[in-house]
Amino acid sequence: MRVVLDTNVLVSALKSDMGASFALISRLPSEKFQIALSVPLYLEYQDVLTRDENMSGGSTQKEIFGFLRYLCSISYKQDVFFLWRPFLKDPKDDMILEAAVASNSKYIVTHNLKDFRGVERFGIDAIKPADFLKKLKETNNEYING
Repeated sequence: MRVVLDTNVLVSALKSDMGASFALISRLPSEKFQIALSVPLYLEYQDVLTRDENMSGGSTQKEIFGFLRYLCSISYKQDVFFLWRPFLKDPKDDMILEAAVASNSKYIVTHNLKDFRGVERFGIDAIKPADFLKKLKETNNEYING
């Protein structure tokens, strides 16, 4: 299954190794899900993750770019040919929705569910990282018990 990660999930994962965002990123690459990525979303990741306020104490800009290159190498690269703007309040969130729609992603993984109200019209669920991890575990249990 394909998913699109909101930038805030990557920021959280890089700032702390204690949360669901880090646990999710640590599972990559995964046989259960694949991240869908568009060029605009990749550029957004680069911009936000290399801002001074988002750099973790132990990470350098070079390491962040290396992480993003790795993420790109294991992601499903999706061209976006149709824009759904304006649909959400924030145009940067529209970019995430467009990548999700174009890639037939099932989920947008985000810490800001309210920012993605209405995406279910596209057959997409906005879900928090911890809840997505629970779904992955449930899916694994279905395979084991089913």
